[in-house]
Amino acid sequence: MARKRYSPEEKIRILREHLDNNVSVSELSEQYDLHPGMIRNWKKELFEGALDTFSSKHKNRKSKNSKESHLEKKVSSMQEVITELTTENVKLRKKYHGEI
Repeated sequence: MARKRYSPEEKIRILREHLDNNVSVSELSEQYDLHPGMIRNWKKELFEGALDTFSSKHKNRKSKNSKESHLEKKVSSMQEVITELTTENVKLRKKYHGEI
């Protein structure tokens, strides 16, 4: 008899039944014709992978904040240049064309 393979979606659904609805591992193993150790292994993998998930989110957040800070500085610098150019433009117009 061939062993049934469970998709990631099916594994998550089964683990959610266990974690969210407090369905016991033994009940789930009977319901899905699984060895209880398999469900425990999936749960272990889930929590081991959680560290990577949360770490990458933290890194992405730091990177995003750094990028936003860099862009804010760039915008501020550009606004200063625009102000300087506008001021210079007004001075030149007054000089060559009189009061504006």
